[in-house]
Amino acid sequence: MNRLAHHQGIHKFFFTLGLTLQLSKPVIKHLIHIVDALTTKGFSGTLTDIHYWSFHPNHRTTLRHFFTKSPWNEERLLGKLQEWILSQVERLAKRKNQPLLVSIDDTICQKTKPSSRAVHAIQGCDWHYSHKDHQSVWGHSLVWLMVHTFTQAFPFAFRLYDKKAGKSKIDLAIEMLSSLKVKRAQPVYVLMDSWYPSKKLIEACLKQGFHVIAMLKTNRILYPKGIAIQAKQFARYIESKDTRLVTVGQERYRVYRYEGAIHGLDDAVVLLAWKADQPMAPEHLHCILSTDRELGDEDILRYYAQRWTIECFFRQAKDQLKLDGYRVRHIRAVKRYWAVVLLSCVYSI
Repeated sequence: MNRLAHHQGIHKFFFTLGLTLQLSKPVIKHLIHIVDALTTKGFSGTLTDIHYWSFHPNHRTTLRHFFTKSPWNEERLLGKLQEWILSQVERLAKRKNQPLLVSIDDTICQKTKPSSRAVHAIQGCDWHYSHKDHQSVWGHSLVWLMVHTFTQAFPFAFRLYDKKAGKSKIDLAIEMLSSLKVKRAQPVYVLMDSWYPSKKLIEACLKQGFHVIAMLKTNRILYPKGIAIQAKQFARYIESKDTRLVTVGQERYRVYRYEGAIHGLDDAVVLLAWKADQPMAPEHLHCILSTDRELGDEDILRYYAQRWTIECFFRQAKDQLKLDGYRVRHIRAVKRYWAVVLLSCVYSI
């Protein structure tokens, strides 16, 4: 595709979103060039690269000004994008009679720790524990929310986790969920790994009419016959004959279904599951929570498997769109960069 046709395609997408009425012509022109650069193979994340890959006619300093000082509203841009995403996903879910899925997770955009003599360090960075690296790394920690069906997924919103601001990742997740104005023609399931299903977040989901499917830590307290016991301790009493075999995709699991109270929730389903080819030992145990008691074991595991979509998004956004490749230093410029990465990602999809 030649450059002009590519730029026309991006402009048409902006028109569909309603952005051409919301933002000035110079801002739209900048955004077209930037989205073009971000979606070009070989892009590394720097303003020099944006300038080079997009064949931007203006001097590079105008790009820095665009991210740092230019008076355009990134929140309005994200708002328009979110409206469009929801209409797409809801229409698809309704047409295929599928649930609407929402995934929550966080990722670290790693940066080099500046020396004590550095005059202009990137704002908003801190030490964050990386589960991938099993150590603390320097950078920005972002909580992301993604909306999807079984066939289509879109990144929807993000928040910067700033330790000094006093909001936890759970608070940020609740904030983003409250901006999810779903018509609810289809059931909504919020998917999360074992770090997120706190009482506060589960209650916030249920209050909005959303169900939760989440991995639980194996030390979570269950109450079989009213007796408090950790899931991993309870699992010791389960024998192979108490489980049933469930197939999800290529994997087979031995599953025991617990229904009742768990710590922080009066009524739920917890599946205690082991891969069929592994011994039923505590180290191989997976505990999956569902607040929807009507769902069968296969569906709970099948829905939860869709959470992997957000992990794939993180990898692609970093590899292809350079989510973590920025060198701009001002925090507003950094947030605007992420907003444009989100826009570019949805355009590519």
